[in-house]
Amino acid sequence: QVQLVESGGGLVQAGGSLRLSCATSGSTFRINAMGWYRQDQGKQRELVAAISRVGSTYYADSAKGRFTISRDNTENTVYLQMNSLKPEDAAVYYCAAKTNRLGSTWYSATYDYWGQGTQVTVSS
Repeated sequence: QVQLVESGGGLVQAGGSLRLSCATSGSTFRINAMGWYRQDQGKQRELVAAISRVGSTYYADSAKGRFTISRDNTENTVYLQMNSLKPEDAAVYYCAAKTNRLGSTWYSATYDYWGQGTQVTVSS
């Protein structure tokens, strides 16, 4: 089992920054990849960024150049630094862990474990 706890969401003005954190615990050695998803009301959940066990990264087009995913192995924590936030970035952000090798790419579904989500609100 893997446990994930997100933190760092909140209200920010457009153009501002937030850093989300995802603390992992449990069988973290089984994790092959970590991802940050987001879901706004009435929309599908989308993968924003991911980082592999070996440090490869993936970004959705909407996140490229503005968001940075990173991890601290000593603290078993994954971060999502979000800069130049836009109102359309507002959503509930979820941290997810993948312990399998399913999917056409290393960052593709299916993620096995999910955090509870943290709200990001961006005012215009």
